Amino acid sequence: MTPSQSLRNELPARRFGRTGLFIPVLSLGGMRFQQSWKDLDEEEITIENQQELEITYRNSIEFGFHHIETARHYGTSERQLGWAMQKYEDPKRLLQTKVPPNEDPKRFEAEIELSFRRLKCERLDLLAIHGINLPEHLEQTVRPGGCLDIVRRLQLEGRVRYVGFSTHGPTELIVQAIETNAFDYVNLHWYFIRQENTPALEAAERFDLGVFIISPTDKGGHLHSPSKKLLDLCSPFHPIVFNDLFCLRDNRIHTISVGAARPQDLNLHLEAIGLMDKAEEIVPMVEDRLWEEARSTLGGDWLDTWHEGLPSWDKTPGNINIPILLWLNNLIEAWGMESYAKARYALLGQGSHWFPGENANGLDRDISEITLKKSLHESPWCDHIPGVLRRLRDQFRGESQKRLSKF
Repeated sequence: MTPSQSLRNELPARRFGRTGLFIPVLSLGGMRFQQSWKDLDEEEITIENQQELEITYRNSIEFGFHHIETARHYGTSERQLGWAMQKYEDPKRLLQTKVPPNEDPKRFEAEIELSFRRLKCERLDLLAIHGINLPEHLEQTVRPGGCLDIVRRLQLEGRVRYVGFSTHGPTELIVQAIETNAFDYVNLHWYFIRQENTPALEAAERFDLGVFIISPTDKGGHLHSPSKKLLDLCSPFHPIVFNDLFCLRDNRIHTISVGAARPQDLNLHLEAIGLMDKAEEIVPMVEDRLWEEARSTLGGDWLDTWHEGLPSWDKTPGNINIPILLWLNNLIEAWGMESYAKARYALLGQGSHWFPGENANGLDRDISEITLKKSLHESPWCDHIPGVLRRLRDQFRGESQKRLSKF
């Protein structure tokens, strides 16, 4: 579908779980929809940046992106979106923001009130508890007198319609949160290169939760700047188109985020929507090609068993996140995804509970191979893994990266 065609058509919509809302399969994500990661004062936001944001927002409405999703701690996103929404009305708009849980519910409520002021709105269709990544985040949310009690009062007042949660946490915690039956929807990670949250999709289906996929383009592999190898393997389709179709082919998924900073960032996602009726033909064809290349480069035995018997990062010497590091190595070897692997490697040790564990820089300096192997005794690749970690260390050592947002 071209943008001109999309102007004449609404995006397909799916029932967003127990909310009963019909949500477009593409949502406008606010993480890149801003000038700065700092919550700048009004006078610090440039006219040029606001104008480009408003053009992107106006185009998104015309293309059918009626669900807008942002967060309290996406810098200037809420403020700038609030201005844009005043300028361009959308009677079909579904507005969502996200606020992190807090030990002190009063501080949590103050954050919500600031979101209302920044967005210049009186009601939120969807409010997510942002970042239930640790058990204590879930406890702060659902305990008596916790953050969810604040949300329930806002719902009774008619200021919030439905409540969900977003998460970068382990699958077991996501399932636990879903099974509290306290939420109407969930924002989580699931896309072609990362499918371990499938049990969470199954739980969401059982409890009739809406499912929103976080950052399938950026966190899904830096698909906005794919490697030549990945481009070739997905050809004649762009990797963004393939990945969108991969996600939306699954009816348990109701919408995926499109992180647009410029109007043209919408185009490939619109192209994917135009091909949805061919997804059952396109996805298996490209998927088979990708896995065939992975098996050829990595070897069938490794591809089938590399993940077996690995300790979690918090049970590994030096908190080295071995499962993530081996996964990143596989992405490099199989599909040439070096830039993505480099960014994620650098984030280890800097991402707190959003991306926990350490990279391999401490191997042979703080952690000996003998010590490391003791934690790998259940892995069939115990003797092989230290060499893989050293290659990653030598390739990426010395570089670190902070998360864009501190929340």
